[in-house]
Amino acid sequence: QVQLVESGGGLVQPGGSLRLSCVASGNILSIDTMGWYRQAPGKQRELVATIPRRGTGTYADSVKGRFTISRDNAKRTVLLQMNSLKPEDTAVYYCYAERLVAASEIGDYWGQGTRVTVSS
Repeated sequence: QVQLVESGGGLVQPGGSLRLSCVASGNILSIDTMGWYRQAPGKQRELVATIPRRGTGTYADSVKGRFTISRDNAKRTVLLQMNSLKPEDTAVYYCYAERLVAASEIGDYWGQGTRVTVSS
């Protein structure tokens, strides 16, 4: 059974940094695009950053220059390094895997989310 498990969220002061990690498990053969979305209280889920199997990441304008996405295909892992955090970055962050091919299933998958709170 395919699972995406995030970690690394928490409470940080404005200007601080956090690194989110997401590991995909479940006899996976390949994953096309991986990414991070976030959902703040009372708001819709929004794209933060995505990265293809090979290539560089793309970012929402609100995080460009502050966040960096990377992935390790061998480890089925995607990371999000978040620097210069602002209170408006407060949200639940979700890992996303698009066109994931596993031994017995194919589809798009979401993690359970990890909460990031930026506050003094």
